[in-house]
Amino acid sequence: MARKLRVQYPGAIYHVMNRGDRREAIFKDDADRERFLATLGEACLKTGWQVHAYCLMANHFHLVVETPQANLVPGMKWFLGTYTSRFNRRHKLFGHLFSGRYKSLIVDGSSNGYLRTVCDYVHLNPARAKLLSAEQPLREYRWSSWPDYLKSPAKRASWLRVERLVGEYRIAEDSAAGRRRLEEALETRRAAGKGADYKPIRRGWFFGERTLKEELLAAVRAQAGRWHYGEELRESAEAKAERIVAEELKRRKWDTSTLAERRKGDPVKVAMARRLRDETTMTLAWIAQRLNMGTKTYLAHLFYWQHRNR
Repeated sequence: MARKLRVQYPGAIYHVMNRGDRREAIFKDDADRERFLATLGEACLKTGWQVHAYCLMANHFHLVVETPQANLVPGMKWFLGTYTSRFNRRHKLFGHLFSGRYKSLIVDGSSNGYLRTVCDYVHLNPARAKLLSAEQPLREYRWSSWPDYLKSPAKRASWLRVERLVGEYRIAEDSAAGRRRLEEALETRRAAGKGADYKPIRRGWFFGERTLKEELLAAVRAQAGRWHYGEELRESAEAKAERIVAEELKRRKWDTSTLAERRKGDPVKVAMARRLRDETTMTLAWIAQRLNMGTKTYLAHLFYWQHRNR
């Protein structure tokens, strides 16, 4: 049975949220939060995602992410699945961590204030949840992207993109003075306590101009009946993987026949497989078959010993 379609297109911006199964905690301690952010960074490397905002709460997370390629679905599948595996392995648990499918709201990025509203909503979460006292500034909540916005560029994660939000605040330069103005603006909004404009963020699938919404609805109707994770998405991810294979073959002056001639565990092939695993969402089975490395189990075994021998 086909699942509900996820609307995807290059350059789409989403507000993504997911809760723990039965509303239970998805982070037991700060080490879990660090691991979640590290996994998010890996997902961004694989997919090309650019993060505009995030906030980690006890039993859920918020993420505002831009997808230069139409790859939200495969990226989220890898991201949530990988974090769940790491969480379960660390705490000696098994089974689901998250409650069903994640919620994704398409955000109009046309500089009409929609992105700013959504990012403000995410960054104000700790205040709404009363995790900060009225006297504590928002930057004191460590597990949100807001403290990073107030740092110098060199101290931010490479996958955090701040200039879009800074631009919507009409701040011309990412300087110390500009960051002070940015902080003052959000703290002013926090003090005002206006939440009526957040209602469309909590419900529905789209937040933005009506014209864009109608265009997206037309696209959804055109794709009615398809799987939300369809051939077009697999082709996009596979195209990136094939480009990487071509780059590696050219760099090493190999051709396709060389992959068949070299042994399955050849160190060069393992390095190529490692790059594909790090930078794409392709499965172990696909990588093993493409590089003539036997089964996915054998490839996983090679990765395990590579990690052990570091």
